[in-house]
Amino acid sequence: MIGKADISENLAFDTKGLDALRQSAHNNSPEALKAAATQFEALFVNMLMKSMRQAGSQDGMFDSEQSRMYTSMLDQQLSQKMASRGLGLADAMVRQMSNNAMSQVVQSEVQSPPALGGMAGIDQYLQQQKQSIRAAKLVENTQPIVSNSGLKHVQEFTQRLGAEAQAASAETGIPAKFMLGQAALESGWGKREIKALDGTSSHNVFGIKATASWKGRTVEAITTEYINGVPQQRVEKFRAYDSYSDAFKDYARLISNNPRYQNVMESAGDPTRFAQALQKAGYATDPHYAQKLNSIIRHSFGAS
Repeated sequence: MIGKADISENLAFDTKGLDALRQSAHNNSPEALKAAATQFEALFVNMLMKSMRQAGSQDGMFDSEQSRMYTSMLDQQLSQKMASRGLGLADAMVRQMSNNAMSQVVQSEVQSPPALGGMAGIDQYLQQQKQSIRAAKLVENTQPIVSNSGLKHVQEFTQRLGAEAQAASAETGIPAKFMLGQAALESGWGKREIKALDGTSSHNVFGIKATASWKGRTVEAITTEYINGVPQQRVEKFRAYDSYSDAFKDYARLISNNPRYQNVMESAGDPTRFAQALQKAGYATDPHYAQKLNSIIRHSFGAS
């Protein structure tokens, strides 16, 4: 059960956050109602600040991936502080939920909070917002992937594997650009694909090894592993697929279903956190893996 302290200290910036608030909604009390409404106010403020940042230049002399990450963290903290002091939005929501009244508003693409009273209204609203997030992700995943890089090899790689990435993304929710970025890193933009002895491709662009649980085809290849920070070349068995589509689907299933990568799925909304979670989960032994992956996702595929 989520306690009141947790409600006041966390922001509902993703589906997991909405689930936590929804769980707290079953505690039908004025304090819980106020806490949930305050979180919505903090979310609204953070969205405004994010839009403001994006409107300005982010390519200055002192701008970098690290500075943008810490700026985002600062904005989240500022949003929480501003909402805790109150801007009026949370109070309006509390009045609406408490009085079981619905205002006559112009319908827009953003759904207004429901007119149910008390925490039942918050509960329904959280459900609606969660569905909206999933719908937005589905729309994003069905849009053609356009690389913001003018480099020929990036554009060719995107055209070659973009459809497979989108199909896997639609099933699991992992952003297609994130998967393309990792496939590019693991395969050297397709130039270092793992091949069988006869020269045929394994289609394994993610470098997934064949453990004892793997029942499909395998190929052996020389790979570089970092042991205590020292690179060493070793011969390992890797999974082999009949197509790139199978490779993307298998990767997506691995990340979304294996408890080892739970934090990776929870970080799928941000390239930096996604890359860091992959490295922390032990996907690769390269100590600079997260930095390399984050750079490719952001700079080559324009993800933010």
